[in-house]
Amino acid sequence: MNRRSIPSSSRNGDGRNERKLVMEYPEFSPDMSYSQVKHRVFDCDHHFYETAESFTRHLPKEYANAVKMVQVNGRTKMAVRGRISNYIPNPTFEVVAEPGSGMEYFANKNPTGKSFREIVKPMKAIPEFTSPEARMGLIDRMHIDAILNFPTLASIIEVSFMDDPDMTQALIHSFNQWMYEEWGFNVGDRIFTTPVINLSNCDGAIKELEWALERGAKTVLVRPGPVASYRATTSPFMPALDGFWARIQDADIPVMFHSSDSGYQPYANDWLGRGNDEFLPFEMDVFSIMSKNFRPIMDTLFAAVGHGMLTRFPKVKIATIECGSTWMPRLLEDMDMAYGRQPNAFTEHPRDTLRRQLYVAPFWEDPLQPLIDEIGLDHVLFSSDWPHPEGLADPVGYVNFCHEEGIADDAIAKIMGDNMYDLMGV
Repeated sequence: MNRRSIPSSSRNGDGRNERKLVMEYPEFSPDMSYSQVKHRVFDCDHHFYETAESFTRHLPKEYANAVKMVQVNGRTKMAVRGRISNYIPNPTFEVVAEPGSGMEYFANKNPTGKSFREIVKPMKAIPEFTSPEARMGLIDRMHIDAILNFPTLASIIEVSFMDDPDMTQALIHSFNQWMYEEWGFNVGDRIFTTPVINLSNCDGAIKELEWALERGAKTVLVRPGPVASYRATTSPFMPALDGFWARIQDADIPVMFHSSDSGYQPYANDWLGRGNDEFLPFEMDVFSIMSKNFRPIMDTLFAAVGHGMLTRFPKVKIATIECGSTWMPRLLEDMDMAYGRQPNAFTEHPRDTLRRQLYVAPFWEDPLQPLIDEIGLDHVLFSSDWPHPEGLADPVGYVNFCHEEGIADDAIAKIMGDNMYDLMGV
């Protein structure tokens, strides 16, 4: 589940808030002809919806009570460590928000101030949400050549077990087993589903990575944010975890940092007097919207550079998915400041590190040219966030947004597909 807030006012001045909403789901009515799309399309952010047994099918007996589906007033809810979670209001995903139905919210078209929940439209789940065969047929109809396929609910495991690294990795492996059985990790070099790797224990992370690679994984998903350890949380980029990053470099696969529950809710709770309330993505207050919008991914990248992992392993490639891109100038400005004060703490300028190893998928409503100027055209990726309501209902319609911004056709071809194919090496 993504972390987006209301788009900032800085997005209003470029006319993008007047973008046409491309289509109503489920019937396609795009405002462009697909025959105009002459290039490959690789969408780096699709999602599936988990079924009720995704966390329990392979759960070791000793952790049987860690995660359960329970009935509360006639509704199925997820209980994590005996506590009812409302992170996802309906964890069965039998009824979900219609794909793209929240676009007006993120296009600054909410003059009456409705909540996100009031704007999105509910619909009954369809096979395309849960079946690789149905999804393959869908991406054919959408004229998409390949997708990265992410879970929706998995991050609730990591954030809920930060005090127990062993249990965390056991639960993640259980989930990965279910994901492999239901989706596989590579369907015809077109659907690349992302196994989750938890870095709270280096040996355990390497073991999970090897298990995934043996089953055809072409990339892995790592939660942005600190990881659990046996004494306290820590950065996933410290030298103690170099064994994992060395294996990533040897395997020559990219690591995806997808927006997640990165454990930042306690910081907001300190300001709000809410004790240990959990993160609720559909009910964010204004303070949380402003304070947590991009902090997790910025802090993660600060750590990747500042703790030296990217320069110790200069061939490791990382990508930020569903994290937006308007934070990039602020990130680089802060890195410039740090480099200016302590250049001896770096082996090279942070900008050079990121331009070599970082790839960024902007939100559909983010301006493209500033990101291209900062990170380079070859490192900009296309993502739709389908089928989530904040994403694009018609992913290939993103070409229209590129045209509105004056992006040249050869650059559009790179963004829409070529860059992702190069990154994935397929």
